[in-house]
Amino acid sequence: MFLGHFAVGFASKRAAPRASLGVLMAAPLFLDLLWPIFLIAGVESVRIEPGNTAVTPLDLHDYPWSHSLATSLAWSAVFAAAFWAATRYARGAVVLAVGVFSHFVLDFVTHRPDMPLYPGSPISVGLGLWNSRPATLAVECALFVVGVAIYARTTRAINWRGAFALWALVVLLAGLYVITFFGPPPPSVEMIKYGGLTGWLFVPWAWWIDRKRVTRG
Repeated sequence: MFLGHFAVGFASKRAAPRASLGVLMAAPLFLDLLWPIFLIAGVESVRIEPGNTAVTPLDLHDYPWSHSLATSLAWSAVFAAAFWAATRYARGAVVLAVGVFSHFVLDFVTHRPDMPLYPGSPISVGLGLWNSRPATLAVECALFVVGVAIYARTTRAINWRGAFALWALVVLLAGLYVITFFGPPPPSVEMIKYGGLTGWLFVPWAWWIDRKRVTRG
């Protein structure tokens, strides 16, 4: 899942209008933001295996600390608690907790059974949407369109920068999705590790978008 996680971030603005889109976007992306850090640290690992599923060429055999059910719940609580401590915005904290955990839910739908219940669990789960390219494309694109539409209807640009920054991000994400969906596998695990860190750049971009937009009254 790629576009679906961004969809959750965009849509969350309606549920927590006082929270910045930056933090709302960071929540559903959070597990994937942690993942390259854990790969670099050697805590988790990944293999490139074309044909692993119809969609992804990655063998996601070892990511219990970033993506298991138990740690997803823990990261949700930590993320929400940190936000609440900084803002005292309880509604926003709840929305962010749901946002972080939504990552596990969406990955559970898309992944083959490779998501452990907890570190060391002998049981891994996943419904395997990635086994169908047409179904994956339809679900991800639908989620993305709905999420962006909710954000666009919940906010309005205060100047041209607010409109441009939003739609530039939408176009970039769509383009990245097309490249990863139809393009070749990554050339190396090192590329996955260090390329994955670029995901952090979407957080300040989303924050800046929200600075140039206001909630519709």
